[in-house]
Amino acid sequence: MTGDYKALKLIASSNPHIRNNEDTRSIMLDVIIALCPALAWSIYRFGFRALAAAVVSAASAMCWEWLYRKALKKPQMLGDLSAAVTGLLLSMVCPVTLPYWMLVVGNFFAIVVVKQLYGGLGKNFMNPALAGRAALVACYASAMTSWIDPAAGWAPISLIGKQADVVTAATPMAMIGEDFAGLTATYDLREMFIGFIGGSAGEISSMMLLIGGVYLILRKVISWHIPVAYIGSVALLSLLFPHGNDPVLYMLYSVFGGGLMLGAFFMATDYVTSPATKKGQLIFGVGCGLLTVFIRNFGSFPEGVCYSILLMNCTVWIIDRHVKPTRFGVDKNAEKAKKEAAK
Repeated sequence: MTGDYKALKLIASSNPHIRNNEDTRSIMLDVIIALCPALAWSIYRFGFRALAAAVVSAASAMCWEWLYRKALKKPQMLGDLSAAVTGLLLSMVCPVTLPYWMLVVGNFFAIVVVKQLYGGLGKNFMNPALAGRAALVACYASAMTSWIDPAAGWAPISLIGKQADVVTAATPMAMIGEDFAGLTATYDLREMFIGFIGGSAGEISSMMLLIGGVYLILRKVISWHIPVAYIGSVALLSLLFPHGNDPVLYMLYSVFGGGLMLGAFFMATDYVTSPATKKGQLIFGVGCGLLTVFIRNFGSFPEGVCYSILLMNCTVWIIDRHVKPTRFGVDKNAEKAKKEAAK
């Protein structure tokens, strides 16, 4: 070695040592961008009420986070945009006609109860937006299950005031288990895929959600493991246990209907509430798929995406514990023998 190595200025610091330009804000901004196609389509289908609901929900989520951290004299974290993403996602899993004040209540549960009371970003054990939706379903079941008939168009959906004149209809997921023949007669696959159906802003267009999901994968915000395992397991089980005489058709309706695309790409892939390893992510995705199909077929709710992800969130710790890789330089067999000897 040439040169005087003693003249080198070496700085020893704690891990992590790999640095890049990504931070929480840039990741959350990518998620918001990925949600824009689905949000734009919902505005096209339902009018500006969908945009107003998204703005109110995101703003209320940020307000709750600011108030909580202000009251406890903690540093403000609004700049990371995580609260805005939670509010936006909550608005996209609720009916467009849901009163604004209910969205505010849902965001209180999501931000204060599920996120902040457990320590803030990175310490919550379940997805805040889905937890907020589950709380709203428990408290306001009627409002959370009233969906707009897409044939009614934009006119009945006002920005303010009562929604008494809104024409409601069953969503495809409500029809698929009880009247699959009626579902195929009402909506064809093109309408299901593009988004000419009833439902929330985050479930009517599989095409727009796929565009957003592919964007996140290309940007390396998420990996393919959870979405592919989730959607693939739902597709396989729907193919093996169909309703009606056409298993392939039933499988396609099951994949394109409901909140599967939103859940697979935007909810189940949450960094905090999903496994850290690739193997664990595959297990997590398959578990979400199994529970989704089980709830859809045997549960009292027509859609199982929300509760399947929340249930699997509670298993992440045990998945990570059993699939964690062996530490560098550690003899796995020796560690196992040591544990057996300790017993």
